[in-house]
Amino acid sequence: MANEVFEAVRTLLAVREYDDRELPADTARRIVEAGYLTASGSNLQPWHFVLVRNRDALRKLGSLIRTGPYVARSAAAVIVAYEKDKGESGISDASRAIQSMMLAAWGEGVGSNWTGFAHRLENVRQEFGLPETYDVVGVVPLGYPKRKVIGKKKRKPFSQVVSAERYGQALE
Repeated sequence: MANEVFEAVRTLLAVREYDDRELPADTARRIVEAGYLTASGSNLQPWHFVLVRNRDALRKLGSLIRTGPYVARSAAAVIVAYEKDKGESGISDASRAIQSMMLAAWGEGVGSNWTGFAHRLENVRQEFGLPETYDVVGVVPLGYPKRKVIGKKKRKPFSQVVSAERYGQALE
């Protein structure tokens, strides 16, 4: 029996080059909504998402992220912030939301990646008007891949990272 969610997890790859096609508004909204619908600890939902589609704003955003200058060439990007006072659980919940958005994007044929990291994106928070009570955990650029994305994930052998019942016992 086919499992579309598993296939998305199995095939999802980081995309850093995008073609010039615009991302339809309903597609962008669905991707952000996947983050919004993600479960969070105690249902606190400590996040805020800023969808950026304006070309000049995307160029500015790309210039602010050391690990993701290609954001400037994406069709859209989502700034993912969390309430500082929620601490590590806020980071965890926002991270879960990022993964949900990346999987939803992949299901739409849209490439993405996670750029930046928490506590290093204060300039993004300020530039895009998020209150001081938030930290930006990452930025997710979105766009249709410039070229066909195929590849094989490089992973350690399954038996090295998965055990059954207790550490070191093989999962058959």
